[in-house]
Amino acid sequence: MKRIIEKRRCRLARKARVRSKLRGIAERPRATIYFSNKNIIAQLIDDETGKTLVSVSTLEKGSTIKGNNREAAKKIGTELAKRAKSSGISSVVFDRNGYLYHGRVKEVADAMREKGLSL
Repeated sequence: MKRIIEKRRCRLARKARVRSKLRGIAERPRATIYFSNKNIIAQLIDDETGKTLVSVSTLEKGSTIKGNNREAAKKIGTELAKRAKSSGISSVVFDRNGYLYHGRVKEVADAMREKGLSL
């Protein structure tokens, strides 16, 4: 149990450190991701107004994307990029939310890049 608490504490410390340096604006919003035990949530946030511009999740009604694995992460990144492009957003600031940049996080970022978003 101590190890789990320590891992969470370290992730939250990384999250605070990274977030202190990132700021999303309307022209270049902040792309953030969250992994629960069963789902993935990604969104584009304008920090000036405090509003979510675009979001995509495995929890959405009618979503064909299921799970919390690398394939689902790639599909989430692709769908987020499509929705961002349709909203007129071509460039984002990537916030990994304290997660290490490998595995699912890297899949989301690579899929967004493949669909034409610049990170």
